[in-house]
Amino acid sequence: MQFLKIGRKSIALPLVPLASAFVLLSCDGMFDRQDDKLPLARVGETYLYRSDIAPLLRKNISKEDSTSFVTNYINNWASKQLLLTKARINLPDDQINEFDILVNNYRNDLYTRAYKEALVQQGSDSTVTKEQLSTFYNEEKENFRLKEKLVQLRFIELPKQFLNKGETIKRLKRFNKEDVAYLDSIGVQFKKLNFNDSIWVQASRVINEIPPLTRENEDRYLKKSQFFEMEDANGVYLTKIEEVLQTNDIAPLSYIEPTIKQVLLSRRKLNYIRKLETEIIDEAIKDKEFEVYGKEE
Repeated sequence: MQFLKIGRKSIALPLVPLASAFVLLSCDGMFDRQDDKLPLARVGETYLYRSDIAPLLRKNISKEDSTSFVTNYINNWASKQLLLTKARINLPDDQINEFDILVNNYRNDLYTRAYKEALVQQGSDSTVTKEQLSTFYNEEKENFRLKEKLVQLRFIELPKQFLNKGETIKRLKRFNKEDVAYLDSIGVQFKKLNFNDSIWVQASRVINEIPPLTRENEDRYLKKSQFFEMEDANGVYLTKIEEVLQTNDIAPLSYIEPTIKQVLLSRRKLNYIRKLETEIIDEAIKDKEFEVYGKEE
């Protein structure tokens, strides 16, 4: 018999002797050869079984670690059960009823949410076409005003000791097929590079990549078709701006496409769930599984 002291009282815990529990919970596959319903501990009318602990034990765990784990688990389990018992005895009935309702609602929400998600994955279409994206964008574009300046640019960060800066600048500005091939061929000598000038980038990200560029001087440098060179103790920054969109301009579709796709999928999911709920109710009424009493004719 073991005792767990709570407050001023000691409550008896009739446990399976720990030595026996450790043998039963050893890592030698004993779970497969003995009755998993053999109890390890009891608090009131609640039992802790070997099968409750078995899935929690890691494979290849040592006997010492297994013993320590089981001991701690049993004591923690007992403590929680005893506290729960005392809570139900000592808390006001209205508070207990409130908590029971919350727990029941939460459990129901977990089950129904998981079931709805499974149904949505099975039956809802997750494909969003370019036409659907374009239609939604054209209808809602006034709601997609930019909160920050966007730029399209090419960018190279050179080490301070780089010898062929003039040729690199010429190629970065002109940027035909031969120039791209040339810059790619010597790209390993650059500290950083970005040649994808079709992607819109937030001005704040550009400022983070080019320390001499700041919020105070960005309007001077971040202009359409502008080329600029900046330098600090870490390197030389070569930048060719292609396009600029200002704050409050309408965001381009390519920039907000992921957001639109998520909105469309969320709406589709919501509509699908509403349809499922309606069909479930209609089917239950048809099969006489659901009835409403006292409804006025």
